[in-house]
Amino acid sequence: MELAVYNISGKETGKKVKLNKKVFGAEPNDHAIYLDVKQYLANQRQGTHKAKERGEITGSTRKIKKQKGTGTARAGSIKNPLFRSGGRVFGPEPRDYSFKLNKKVKRVARVSALSHMAKSKNITVLEDFNFDAPKTKQYLDMLKNLNMKGQKTLLVLNEANQNIYLSARNLERTNVTTAANLNTYQIMNAGNILMVESSVKEIENTLS
Repeated sequence: MELAVYNISGKETGKKVKLNKKVFGAEPNDHAIYLDVKQYLANQRQGTHKAKERGEITGSTRKIKKQKGTGTARAGSIKNPLFRSGGRVFGPEPRDYSFKLNKKVKRVARVSALSHMAKSKNITVLEDFNFDAPKTKQYLDMLKNLNMKGQKTLLVLNEANQNIYLSARNLERTNVTTAANLNTYQIMNAGNILMVESSVKEIENTLS
């Protein structure tokens, strides 16, 4: 598959990039994508949720009424979970949600996600560029020239660029990452992927 290379003005440069079939034309494995996205989202969870059970709340343990003869259910203390302000039964406890996933599965997931995007023609290759200073308007103009203003986009750079990152940071539905940090969730969450020329080679070298 060959893609035309555009500049930030939205015009074709006359150059073309040939995408590696092993990375952008593979048979997608949807289950691998599911597992990788599930792991990514699980790793984002802090797992600090906590509810106090009856042994942890403050309150008297005195038996509040006699066992029999009241016509109501027996109750041992004011901390009974059935009472207001009582302890919670089987409440959430702090836990670690992360789980292990093999590197080969993660690689298959990224290749599958990129193949999905390539098949849907949602990948655009840009000529390598740089901003002299952080300018959100300049980044917006680039999206407008590419007819992607207001759409969910992911820009993949070959290496970190502070000016470009800061230019896109305050924009909704816009994300910037590097080829080394590209993950399956970012790929599947984007409507359109913008890749600079140098990042395409980096991705192919990593995943092929």
